[in-house]
Amino acid sequence: MDTFLEISLIIFIATVIAGVIRLFKQPLIISYIITGVIVGPAFLNLINSEETLGTFAHIGIALLLFTVGLNLNPKIIKEVGSVSLITGLGQVIFTSVIGFFIAILLGFSTVTSIYIAVALTFSSTIIITKLLSDKGDMNSLYGKISIGFLLIQDLVVIFILMIASSVVDDFNIASFAVSVLLKGVGLFVLIFILSVYFLPRLIKSAAKSQEFLLLFAIGWCLALASLTYYLNFSIEIGALFAGVTLAMSPYRYEISSKMRPLRDFFLVLFFIVLGSQIALDNVGQFIIPIIIFSVFILIGNPLIVMVIMGLLGYTKRNSFLAGLTVAQISEFSLIFVALGVSLGHVTKDVLAFVTAIGIITIAGSTYLILYSDKLYNILSKYLGIFEKKGKKVDEYQKCKNNSYDIILFGYDRIGYDVLNTFEKLNESYLVIDYNPETIQRLSKKGIDCRYGDADDYELLDDLNLSGVKMIVSTIPKLNTNLMLISKIKEVNKDAIITVVSCQINDAMLLYEAGATYVLLPHLLGGYHVSSMIKKYGLDLSKFLEEKTNHLKNLKRRIERGI
Repeated sequence: MDTFLEISLIIFIATVIAGVIRLFKQPLIISYIITGVIVGPAFLNLINSEETLGTFAHIGIALLLFTVGLNLNPKIIKEVGSVSLITGLGQVIFTSVIGFFIAILLGFSTVTSIYIAVALTFSSTIIITKLLSDKGDMNSLYGKISIGFLLIQDLVVIFILMIASSVVDDFNIASFAVSVLLKGVGLFVLIFILSVYFLPRLIKSAAKSQEFLLLFAIGWCLALASLTYYLNFSIEIGALFAGVTLAMSPYRYEISSKMRPLRDFFLVLFFIVLGSQIALDNVGQFIIPIIIFSVFILIGNPLIVMVIMGLLGYTKRNSFLAGLTVAQISEFSLIFVALGVSLGHVTKDVLAFVTAIGIITIAGSTYLILYSDKLYNILSKYLGIFEKKGKKVDEYQKCKNNSYDIILFGYDRIGYDVLNTFEKLNESYLVIDYNPETIQRLSKKGIDCRYGDADDYELLDDLNLSGVKMIVSTIPKLNTNLMLISKIKEVNKDAIITVVSCQINDAMLLYEAGATYVLLPHLLGGYHVSSMIKKYGLDLSKFLEEKTNHLKNLKRRIERGI
């Protein structure tokens, strides 16, 4: 079959399967692997241009690691704090050690057990970031900690891939020191000199043209990947280093956004090729180990994180939510084992085995994260063993009273203007927000505030809702607001309840549930603009006055960190 027609047909099949997978709210990486199984030898046997597709797959991995490197900004590592470092390294160590002994007990060889154990330690930064973003939890405390220890894991990946790509059959300590340490140090010095003295000028010049900027980024990525390959390291190491050298560049976001579609296309082909290598007839013999390791990842990994964060003094809620983000293995796990196959360290059966675990855990963890708040409310009474007694490090609050007349859920954006109105009333009020930085800013200003999430039943039970006169929620989540309304109505039928909605149909549901007023920001924005036109007509001076006032308001928001 012609290569063009072959790839076209494979992409068409992948599109159909991806459409089905989306109905189940699963990451599309699963659909790509399933596509590979279907188009591979086990079923349709459509892949004839293995060398061409293999080259495309390597390009996809290089571009993936390049974009990961772009996000490994040293400033970010500093911001996530010690909890991410301790939790990230602790989870990697405990998961790999426990995983190794489980693999040995299941009869795997020592080398295979090492590969399996290491593969189980990594969680998917891409998938978790996407899920947290969809939930709107990127700025929450557990979200920041999770992204922090995922970045730590990415740094560990660099080191492990470097070691794995350098270990050969006649491996000994002396040759390792020469081939890795000496060449690695030399490579690092070379890249450092280029990135400090030459790269900033080159990237600044390239940025004058958007098209040339993209071409330069791809060229830089593939050049370093080729250099590391020539030095007997993996191309993945070079690609990741290429991204790291641009991590401090002011153009990194632009490069990342432009690279993403190209990266995603080549990654599709990588996972399809990966899926095509799965020998289904050999997977059957691993059913029991697959189940055991999948349960270990889905349950054991979260428990490890919960124990570590509990010992560090965090509440069981943040420990539980952060723990769920490691309940799957990463695309890097598959890359790592695929590298082991290419080096002859492990067989393709092991790759099929780990891939099966990946599909199960990615699918399972997706649902765990999407419904984490409901799961926590069900399990919270059993999670107390993971908390240290005494004050928790994440219980940010400044509360003068036990009861308040007004409670505001969510300060940022809409809450800023609402709070200004509260300050003019002779009523006591409390602000609740899930962003710890917001709570710290409000506390410094002397505003009564408390860290928490409106989805947390325990938080709502702790608040004296029976005496509240007004509840204002700026949270746009339908289910959160429905639960909040229901909870308030149970103890206080006379409270004024104002919530936010982004959809008209959702607003109708909120009114039916008992909301006093539902604010729709988009409709309100259109109403405000039409009112201005009606009031000022085509008078430019009046609109410029509104512009001046608006700029003043925006500057005040910036000063408050909003």
